[in-house]
Amino acid sequence: MPLWAEARIERSAAEVLAFKRHNPCPVTGLARGSCPDWEVDHVQPLCSGGPDTRANMQWLSVEDHRAKTRSDVRMCRNSRKNPTR
Repeated sequence: MPLWAEARIERSAAEVLAFKRHNPCPVTGLARGSCPDWEVDHVQPLCSGGPDTRANMQWLSVEDHRAKTRSDVRMCRNSRKNPTR
């Protein structure tokens, strides 16, 4: 199973829209529509208990987002294998 498939957790479309309204696209400056080569990311990953709120979101380039997601998934997978007591 690819790393991204395991990392998929339901997100609130309303929170993503609220984030975009308050943090326009770094490329276009628009609060609506596509944002070429940028994606919304959760600062603290959802898989590690991060909240699905606009306060926990940031813009990342597609390349940086992929790298962060790989790291986040590894961290979450390791924490499930070795839970803290």
